[in-house]
Amino acid sequence: MNETLVNNQNHRITLADTGQSFECGNDDVLLRSALRNNVAFPYECNVGACGNCKFELIEGEVDAKWPEAPGWTAKDRERRRYLGCQSVPRGDCTIKLRPNPHYAPIHQPKRVTGTFMSRRPVTHDIAEFRFELSDDMWFEPGQYALLTLPGVSGQRAYSMSNIVQGSHAKVLDFQVRRVPDGQGSNALFGTLAAGQQIEIDGPYGMAYLRRNVKRDILCLAGGSGLAPMISIARGVAADPGMQGVKLNFLYGGRTPRDVCGRDMLEVLENFGKHLHFDAAVSHAGDGEQWGGHTGFVHELAESMFGDRLRDMEIYFAGPPAMGQAIQKMLLARNVSFGQVHFDQFY
Repeated sequence: MNETLVNNQNHRITLADTGQSFECGNDDVLLRSALRNNVAFPYECNVGACGNCKFELIEGEVDAKWPEAPGWTAKDRERRRYLGCQSVPRGDCTIKLRPNPHYAPIHQPKRVTGTFMSRRPVTHDIAEFRFELSDDMWFEPGQYALLTLPGVSGQRAYSMSNIVQGSHAKVLDFQVRRVPDGQGSNALFGTLAAGQQIEIDGPYGMAYLRRNVKRDILCLAGGSGLAPMISIARGVAADPGMQGVKLNFLYGGRTPRDVCGRDMLEVLENFGKHLHFDAAVSHAGDGEQWGGHTGFVHELAESMFGDRLRDMEIYFAGPPAMGQAIQKMLLARNVSFGQVHFDQFY
């Protein structure tokens, strides 16, 4: 372990040319500490892949938690540019970045202890994991948290599938797909035992339900992207102010046995009236019975709604290839990206 990280100390981080500053411990990173202090630090993936949280180090020194992070280039190093999600301060620092009000947290993220309570199968390779928290964690439908899992290097980002209900927020559900050779999913499916405790840090993410927008909603999901979309659908159903909003939920799977989500939506108020579910599979063969749509989920969305997509609030989550195809389709349809919401995961 780096000696600078052994003793927990707080350091003053100053934003050049703004007069704004915040404290960051050497057990935290600049990005998350800034958000904990209500500083609107731009970010996306939060795990070192996208590079959207870069800042320039003017004074001081930082350690990189993951020197091989894909979002950090050799040119960045030369220019003293670092990733906020990977940078731990060695002492007081002055940094240069442009805070953006878009990233101001609705709920300031916190680190809590999560006790693993149960696992429920969703499909042949997706399960829902429930954690009880040591303290309330308020979040918006569609947001995610970072889990520190046993035997896993670094944190893993997973979206919540539940919503905050009542006056307490001490339960988080995560729907996770088991990935071959995936450290995070293998820890959840194989290593974590009931009653075991882990650190959970959240909430994060900008693809949360916009409650003040009353357009009809389209949710597009694939794989474990089911979780944030289910959370958004649950959030709409539970919000009296959104009872007149129509929500269409489209799920894309490779084969019929991959399709999921309908059972979670059928129990919500207004299912079949204001809330509808459809699915598409890209491979309907192999002897499986399938009476639904064949193709990709973005093709299903375009065929169902066409130019009406321009009048909808659109949320999506799933594999990168799916996300790219959806964006390309929406761009071709001249949909304003101000009404399209997704978090970049890699």
